[in-house]
Amino acid sequence: MRWSRYFFASSEPGTPPPPVWARAANFALALLAVSLVFYFSFHRLAYRLRWDSVYPYRRMFLEGWLTTIWISAAALVLSTLAGLCAALAQRGRFLPLRYLGKIYVEVVRGTPLLVQILILFYVVADAFGIQNRYVVGVLTLSLFSGAYISEIIRAGIESVGRTQLESAKAIGLTRRQTYRHVIFPQALRQTLPPLAGQFVSLVKDSSLLSVIAINEFTWNAQTVNARTFSTLESYLPLALGYLVLTLPISWWTRRLERRHQFET
Repeated sequence: MRWSRYFFASSEPGTPPPPVWARAANFALALLAVSLVFYFSFHRLAYRLRWDSVYPYRRMFLEGWLTTIWISAAALVLSTLAGLCAALAQRGRFLPLRYLGKIYVEVVRGTPLLVQILILFYVVADAFGIQNRYVVGVLTLSLFSGAYISEIIRAGIESVGRTQLESAKAIGLTRRQTYRHVIFPQALRQTLPPLAGQFVSLVKDSSLLSVIAINEFTWNAQTVNARTFSTLESYLPLALGYLVLTLPISWWTRRLERRHQFET
């Protein structure tokens, strides 16, 4: 039927997508279905939400949310640099550096973030005289996420065909030029989807920094809950705040993915 083309995407290559209004209508339909499920669930709940109990603490929520933003932004930049360095180190010719990169990745990925935060703050940072818990929190979060980003970047680099590397060498490109002009542009397209997921996880993982009393979003929500005994009213804004932070990251990376997409 003719109307079915507005509800079903074509699997044929080269077929134009449905019109914008049809995609918007289908998105609204899906959003309505999800909203109805939650509305029904909360309506059936015997407990009635009382927002007046947490409203006086709105400034605390805002301050915690802003703290989470700058912690996540700093950790995002540092973790990308750490991941890139670790990926290049694992592909380097200097064997001690290569094995150092492998040890870093395997140890970080094989242990819980909560344990890493506690050890780095109460043991390592204390041994080096670092008392600023915010600095330790950002560094810990960066090192943790950097190990996963390292494997994402390494997989993207290794996805580039060997023939292209030989061709780059044949035309006289140096190792640095090969990475810059041949490897990285292609690896970027391959790594954007998993990088988006890792960046979103980084923002949510920042909530674990509350264990070392960093006044970020989760810590403040827990404080409000302890003072008001309003659990749902304290944690629903928490979920919404993290959603506001993670959705733009997903949209931005999808836009970059479409921008760097090309036929192979």
